[in-house]
Amino acid sequence: MSKIWFVTGSSRGLGRKFVEAALARGDQVAASARRTADLEDLVESYGDAILPVELDVTDRRSAFEAVERAVERFGRLDVIVNNAGYALIGAVEELSEEQLRDQLETNLFGAVWVIQAVLPHLRKQRSGHIVQVTSAAGLFSMPLGGGYHASKWALEGLNDALAQEVADFGIKVTIIEPGGFATRSGKNPDPLNNGHLAETNAAYDALRQRLASALGAQPAGDPSAAAQTLLKLVDSDNPPLRVLFGTGFYPMLQQVYADRLQTWAQWQDLAAEAQGSLDR
Repeated sequence: MSKIWFVTGSSRGLGRKFVEAALARGDQVAASARRTADLEDLVESYGDAILPVELDVTDRRSAFEAVERAVERFGRLDVIVNNAGYALIGAVEELSEEQLRDQLETNLFGAVWVIQAVLPHLRKQRSGHIVQVTSAAGLFSMPLGGGYHASKWALEGLNDALAQEVADFGIKVTIIEPGGFATRSGKNPDPLNNGHLAETNAAYDALRQRLASALGAQPAGDPSAAAQTLLKLVDSDNPPLRVLFGTGFYPMLQQVYADRLQTWAQWQDLAAEAQGSLDR
């Protein structure tokens, strides 16, 4: 049976490829974007199978209205893909209050508003699959990404809790953690030059150069392949809570988690001291 999708951030990048893949196999999609004009070619190709929805995810009321339009048009929702987001690049010292708040408004609060809007419908159906696009950056941290990491780590915890809250209603939750993907005109992504940059402090210039060199060595994934993988994921009877898209960061993540466990174990004596005893 064909599925009904609601996808945010549909105008470009992974979101665009997700929409194209769903439509190509005969599914129907409510595709939201800040500019629905970017979706006109898909309307020409797929007609009523796609509903372009203008949406700024930071506007809670608009998120609820967009979801209501989708349900009114298609009758139900099967797959919700929270994809809208961007990366703010800058050292913690360099971030302005406005930049950090904007990052969290889009990446974190925008996802929350969409989740809150769809849940009443999914609970009524007693079915549905919420797919949250986070990032490998939600599992480890690198310098110059503090604001972005903060938003993605928050999404990891939020959706982990959500999965436990909605399981009894037959609702599934999957957190997708992509590595780097070539989402800009087929080019290798450059996370240090993406248009969302803090005002630089020269004290961090050497660090910027080292990080750019390291990230440039990471393989770039194919967004079209990621979209086909997503189709398999949402068709699964028992999808995972978390899944990496891409293999580039997997060795690093193995080391990160091994180091955390080792550090906690090494400091267990101090942890016990911190707990103290109320029997004294």
